[in-house]
Amino acid sequence: MQQVVESRMDRRALAAAGVTVVLWASAFVAIRSAVEFYSPGALALGRLLVGALTLGVILVARGEGWPARKAWPGIVVSGVLWFGVYMVALNWGEQEVEAGTAAMIVNIGPLLIALLAGWFLHEGFPRKLLAGMAVSFAGAVVVGISKSGGGASSILGVALCVLAALSWAVAILAQKPALRHASALQVTTFGCAIGAIACLPFAGQLVSQVAQAPPAATLNVVFLGVFPTALAFTTWAYALARTTAGNMGATTYLVPVLVVLMSWALLGEIPGWLTFAGGALCLVGVAISRRK
Repeated sequence: MQQVVESRMDRRALAAAGVTVVLWASAFVAIRSAVEFYSPGALALGRLLVGALTLGVILVARGEGWPARKAWPGIVVSGVLWFGVYMVALNWGEQEVEAGTAAMIVNIGPLLIALLAGWFLHEGFPRKLLAGMAVSFAGAVVVGISKSGGGASSILGVALCVLAALSWAVAILAQKPALRHASALQVTTFGCAIGAIACLPFAGQLVSQVAQAPPAATLNVVFLGVFPTALAFTTWAYALARTTAGNMGATTYLVPVLVVLMSWALLGEIPGWLTFAGGALCLVGVAISRRK
């Protein structure tokens, strides 16, 4: 009976992680359009405000109150680093370097998550997880090379992407313990709100750019707030509470694959054989890491 329950929980966690991966991939397509009219800080703040409002309504409707006191340190750290620093640094970094270069650098994040979780969360270093992540990282590098366009990389852009990856990894270490004392919805709602507060210095830019941006760009900001932020970060927290941080990090290597497919379907960007090869490596690596 216990094995059946655990199997059901594992399937639910896997389904939640799948929702997260798909929505995070869709975010890259939306950001590509919105970033033409919104600066990195304004885009992050607008996305977080919409996300916090959406999550707040759901939180009240479900009757969930404030998180327990023990959850707040993790919520604050993950809110500032992941919802705040990560989003601004990534938006800014993608303006300074090619998309392929940014993808390669940011994809050190899952590796850092697995290594830091092994040390600080005592999750250990499963061979299949590390082997799978190494294969997926190689695939992400191949995808990055195929999409880089051969341009020169900005030192500032590289530094910003590294900062985004580090912020993401450290935030997960803080978020995982917080989920022992609060629900996924509580951790995500208040983390998003804290990230929005951290981005308030960009409020002036957001107000002026909303007035000038076309409706389509603003709708992309709203989409980013509701789906890749409010929904996807909640399903991420739900899955993270039910599996290891290392396994969750490994699933995000599916994002570059889905981004390529979405860009192909929605933007008419036909991927080359090298991109397909890198995507196949990402899929193989995730399969290895998830294998029991």
